[in-house]
Amino acid sequence: MEDNKRFESVYSTKVRAGKRRTYFFDVKQTKGGDYYITLTESTKKFTGEGYERHKIFLYKEDFNRFVSSLQETVDHVKTELMPDYDYEIFEKRQEEWEAQQAEMEANGTNNSEGGDATADTNKTESTEDTASTEEDISW
Repeated sequence: MEDNKRFESVYSTKVRAGKRRTYFFDVKQTKGGDYYITLTESTKKFTGEGYERHKIFLYKEDFNRFVSSLQETVDHVKTELMPDYDYEIFEKRQEEWEAQQAEMEANGTNNSEGGDATADTNKTESTEDTASTEEDISW
């Protein structure tokens, strides 16, 4: 029983990334009382049968360098490679989707398909901006 407890998360959060991907951030405890983070990407298989998972283990001695390098990389893409891209659109779509889900729950309806709260938004954007990422970002 004690051995199973060390694999339980002491903190967990997730980021939905479209219809097929979810990222999980979990803090776990070692036998010695230390903590580490697991980053898990879970992707629904195209066949619809199960998920593929990829995991990264991040230890405290690497936290600062990891976060710094990740931020540096993201900043490079945002400022050097794609400075004119609207990165806030993803947050807006997620907020719209969450509001739609809350409204459906309040009305007692359930969209078991997961729905696409951004279908109208996607149609109004240029095809050039969304063509390569539409599958990944449609909520």
